[in-house]
Amino acid sequence: MKVAINYEVQDGPWGGGNRFVANLIRALTARGDSVTACLDDTDIDIVLIIDPRRRNPAVTFSVGAILSYLTRRNPNAIVIHRINECDERKGTRGMNRRLKWANYVADHTVFVAAWMRRDIAVWDGKDDGNSSIILNGADPHTFHSGGHEPWSGAGKLRLVTHHWGGNWMKGFDVYQRIDAMLAEPAWRDRIDFTYIGNLPRGFKFRNAGYRKPLDGTALADALRAHHVYVTASINEPGSNHQNEGALCGLPVLYRESGALPEYCTGYGVSFVPETFEAALTKMIDKYRDYQPMMSGYPHVAARTVNAYIDLFDSLLTRREAIVGQRHLWRKPVARFATHFSG
Repeated sequence: MKVAINYEVQDGPWGGGNRFVANLIRALTARGDSVTACLDDTDIDIVLIIDPRRRNPAVTFSVGAILSYLTRRNPNAIVIHRINECDERKGTRGMNRRLKWANYVADHTVFVAAWMRRDIAVWDGKDDGNSSIILNGADPHTFHSGGHEPWSGAGKLRLVTHHWGGNWMKGFDVYQRIDAMLAEPAWRDRIDFTYIGNLPRGFKFRNAGYRKPLDGTALADALRAHHVYVTASINEPGSNHQNEGALCGLPVLYRESGALPEYCTGYGVSFVPETFEAALTKMIDKYRDYQPMMSGYPHVAARTVNAYIDLFDSLLTRREAIVGQRHLWRKPVARFATHFSG
């Protein structure tokens, strides 16, 4: 099988999508499949869209190029579109529309969480048999609990989070609240908090620890030096940050928003902003109950990439029928818009 992915893996801390592609390429090549980041060959079996935005420096070919490839060079390639983004995530306008235009060329759509297909209006009706839910997973060879020392109950409970994106909706309303709590007599001797990653422009912590973005082993070591992972991200599509913290042995204190309940239920304590202090208190009281459960956290990279490979194989067994049902001229306006979806 030959797979073309429209994304070039980047070195350094580049976000969960970057690590997903790296893990998928590794798994495909390990079983003897070939992977390319371009559309130069005429014998490609699967085309995987990671990001339709041509302005992304990691994107190697556009959705318009895929459309041309299907109509002019290889109509037998099957196109899969991975949806890992939305306007609701950052309060933007136009992302959902771009994704919808790009999705015009897709034979099958993969959502990284069920809430996106269920709750985002632009995908209404997408549960038509031509879409799947495949949750993200982190690499346990890097993100593991070896060397992690659980909280003994004495001393401060060390909280940590990390984000590549510095958008305020990553949870800074709550992270700012934790920063303020560190100066309050009721909390300053009970908790510590470290933020790893990029910050919103002009934002500074007053009391919390801060580290610039880390990746790989350096990130995992930093996470393992803490006790509880916090994620307050709003409308999170389905990232890997909570997976990385959980696999390092940290119970998760997570916001009831977006995909986070799908990933974290059973492995920590949920909250809304109004109940954060109560949720933190519950985590402190029940930490010894939650922490041993983290060894069973299921969202690992192998599970994710194997689900994608199984999907590729399954679609290829039905290639003739899938290609036969494809009508790229069915909506001329949408077809035209596809060329500008980036």
